[in-house]
Amino acid sequence: MANPKHRHSKTRRDKRRTHDKAVVATLTTCQTTGMPHLFHRAHWHEDKLYYKGKIVMEKEAAKA
Repeated sequence: MANPKHRHSKTRRDKRRTHDKAVVATLTTCQTTGMPHLFHRAHWHEDKLYYKGKIVMEKEAAKA
């Protein structure tokens, strides 16, 4: 395993780690249903699948 010849400072280590953090997901509100959902993702509301404010698909009734 490779080992550094000289010690790196705490500042240098911390600069490298600044990009390692959790990012909060960007949410938007559907204009049709008013439900919050992820950008560019379809979402279910009252057994209907919405994408860009339009109904894409409906759930089939349970066959009994």
